[in-house]
Amino acid sequence: MFASLAAALLLSAAPVAQDGPVATASRADQDEGPIATANVAETGESLRVREAVAYANPMPRGAPEADYPLVAWCEALVNGHVALGETLENRDALDNDIIRLGRLEASDFRAALAGARGRQSAATLSAATAAAAEATAKWTPLQGQDQATRSQAFGLFFGLPGRCEHAARRIRENITTPPATPQQVGLE
Repeated sequence: MFASLAAALLLSAAPVAQDGPVATASRADQDEGPIATANVAETGESLRVREAVAYANPMPRGAPEADYPLVAWCEALVNGHVALGETLENRDALDNDIIRLGRLEASDFRAALAGARGRQSAATLSAATAAAAEATAKWTPLQGQDQATRSQAFGLFFGLPGRCEHAARRIRENITTPPATPQQVGLE
């Protein structure tokens, strides 16, 4: 199913024409975050398709299904990865960039959680606390390992499920309707 969803998503993406040369700046002059190379806003429909794909994909074992606890779990995973990276000696530029981007991602998740906290039930808040503790516990044993093991674990973290970014947006914007399914966006 994933392969067909991914293929359909790629086929549905329309190429974007650019009106001029790509403007770039030196690394020191760039703002935090990705480099914008064109003035292209994502359409509501393309966001809906990406969200449908993200919610259709299976989650890793132990990941919460509900959005608020999931965002807490995602934030804790990113924070653990960043903390592990900060223990590495002789980090290279790529390691430092991964740590910088992880901090930005964790900050986005934290802001979404804080903004949505008042709308959550006590049970949901408890589930979020438990999910964050479970995700943090995945990194704890690695902190005491030797440099080579920590470096290998840092390099092997492949990132978060795509659902994390959508769940953060949904709780931030107080979206309570279910996400679209692949069938509803024409992928199946």
